[in-house]
Amino acid sequence: MELKEGIKTRRSVRSFTDQKVSHETIEKIIDISRMAPSWKNTQTARYVVVEDKETIKKIAEDAVLGFAHNTEIIEGAAALVVLASVAKRSGYERDGSFTTSKGQGWEMFDAGIAAATFCLAAHDEGVGSVILGIFDEKKVAEIIGLPETQNVSALIPIGYSDKELPAVPRKEVADLLSFI
Repeated sequence: MELKEGIKTRRSVRSFTDQKVSHETIEKIIDISRMAPSWKNTQTARYVVVEDKETIKKIAEDAVLGFAHNTEIIEGAAALVVLASVAKRSGYERDGSFTTSKGQGWEMFDAGIAAATFCLAAHDEGVGSVILGIFDEKKVAEIIGLPETQNVSALIPIGYSDKELPAVPRKEVADLLSFI
């Protein structure tokens, strides 16, 4: 798929078929995702793929802060990708000080780039995805046994879409762009 077409046709998929996503396909997605740019090429993104239905159910029921729509999406996914970030690397110098006024905010910036790249790579493989942000980071980390050196950045349910999704309206370029 051409890059421009992929960007224009990718949709947030919130309902999935029962078909499992193969490990080979997930590895292809991560192979592309690892190319996402990051602060000083620190490559802090980590991908934990949860396939165990009981673990998925526990996250869906106990770690989405009561947001029922996320529970439904997660439970319906073939797998749940927990996007984690190595802590205290993005935006930091080797001595532990911040390089910019953004402080630890750069970690989430890098995670956002990684998440977008992951979702585009998944789309290229025919796999649907959606980035979820309403969750209890500590609870998710506890459930999956995430090392303390990593932070949960996003939850990305994945699977094969159970329906064709139409394009959603987008703002015009003139509404988004200014020149000074």
